[in-house]
Amino acid sequence: MTYVITQPCCSDASCVDVCPVNCIHPTPEEETFATAEMLYIDPDTCIDCGACVDECPVDAIYAENELPDIDEPYLDINAQYYSKYPIGPDWPEPLKFPVIDEALGTLRVAVVGSGPAACYAAMELTAKPRVEVDIFDRLPTPYGLVRAGVAPDHQSTKGVTGLFRSAIGKRTVHCHFNVDVGRDISHQELLQHHHAVIYAVGASGDRRLGVPGEDLTGSHAATEFVAWYNGHPDYADHTFDLSGERVVVVGNGNVALDVARILVTDPEDLAKTDIADYALEALRASNVREVVILGRRGPAQAAYTHPELLGLDRIPNVDIVVDPDEAALDPASRAFIDGDESEPWQRSKVTLIEEIAKRPVDPSKKRIVLQFLTSPVEILGTDSVEGVRIVENEIVEGPNGTLGAAPTETTSTLTTNLVLRSIGYRGQPVPGIPFDDRRGVIPNENGRVIDPDTGAPLPGVYVAGWIKRGPTGVIGTNKYCSAETVRMLIDDFSAGRLGEPADHDSFDRLLADRAPAAIDYQGWQRIDKAEGAAGRSAGRPRTKLTDVESMLAAARADS
Repeated sequence: MTYVITQPCCSDASCVDVCPVNCIHPTPEEETFATAEMLYIDPDTCIDCGACVDECPVDAIYAENELPDIDEPYLDINAQYYSKYPIGPDWPEPLKFPVIDEALGTLRVAVVGSGPAACYAAMELTAKPRVEVDIFDRLPTPYGLVRAGVAPDHQSTKGVTGLFRSAIGKRTVHCHFNVDVGRDISHQELLQHHHAVIYAVGASGDRRLGVPGEDLTGSHAATEFVAWYNGHPDYADHTFDLSGERVVVVGNGNVALDVARILVTDPEDLAKTDIADYALEALRASNVREVVILGRRGPAQAAYTHPELLGLDRIPNVDIVVDPDEAALDPASRAFIDGDESEPWQRSKVTLIEEIAKRPVDPSKKRIVLQFLTSPVEILGTDSVEGVRIVENEIVEGPNGTLGAAPTETTSTLTTNLVLRSIGYRGQPVPGIPFDDRRGVIPNENGRVIDPDTGAPLPGVYVAGWIKRGPTGVIGTNKYCSAETVRMLIDDFSAGRLGEPADHDSFDRLLADRAPAAIDYQGWQRIDKAEGAAGRSAGRPRTKLTDVESMLAAARADS
């Protein structure tokens, strides 16, 4: 018998560390880790010990004989990975960290942000002796996109917060939530009072389409919609017009699939999640019956992952619709998928799309239409969105053999009053830190921030997560990303390349003066307790507080 990894996998890779026979791959040290959609267990090597099950932070691993019926495809999905990447003796060695010399004293690090990359960085740092961490977030609540980005119907994925709780709750980690670095305290002041500062601020912006009509009322970034239904206080007062029967989503990555799924899922099923109350009421009153997802290229190049496509295909009473002509691959894409260069998960995605395209469509059901080889050229309307003019594309071969899309002369119009662009997150500048505006990241080498004029590292300044590498990967990808940054930081500290910080008591006084409404870990625990209690009374995991004032009130209760 073997164990099987399923859809909730966040690629945290904690399971890799406890496997006694090295049968879980790709590991963070392997090249495919950055592009693989999840981790996989080799059924021929697994010895049925079950060590990985207890270690998984999102409960994604099952014994083969206990695999739920709905997850049976994952038995083959796990095995398929090893058809291309068989177990071998030449797996890379894990990262090795330099030992911190006791004579150097206590290493003090500020971490800006409290999402996955920040929490993984804090975990790596505080696993070493004589390290203390101050962690900052401008919101009163931690966990970044795990709280405000992961879809509410993916509660198992949100379970990774249990792991992060153990990181930020350590005695050597000091939480300063509701503190805005750049407003309440400057970068230079942080650096003055710490050996190093790690920026793990994510990518809070979004990429634009650059087409006429993009700024019409009813045209929004999908990131705004996601933050709205997840109860982010910056977006709680936003409104989205759900009075029409069709919504058009531009882009076909996982966020686009999340948005489509939320729009057509039965609100009573969502009522069992931690979706924001106001969003739940809006979805109960929604007239939306069809979501059209526009993908620029074909099924072989689609950005969504195979697990997310499988999840989309399981929504009760919702049809997934694919035009058979669009499911049929062009010759170049077919040659790629059938060739040795394609990955197992790419082939699986194409096969599933081909299966979906053969199914009959029930007109009485809501539907999600996956439309390929299509791009928007104009969002139509006078004062608000009335439709989208789209152009059909064809696959063309690029200079390095890559397959791109080129527009044809065939256009058509989709009527809609709501357009959500989902073509990627984008990092935002941090005051006092260099920024690469073209890439939307802070320039760095392996996590060390680089002066763009000289190419030299800025002493004591580091990055981790999306602001370091761009918005790629899943939650667990940040674990290796942060570990790499921490290794650079510890190496610099051990080599004497970091300045000596000022007295830390003076920093505490400065912060108390600048940010008197700051929330510590105990304050966050009170918010967490209040949300959990309100949720349990309604049969939900939690009922989120969605404005800063109510969060602050909860944080101060009984304090």
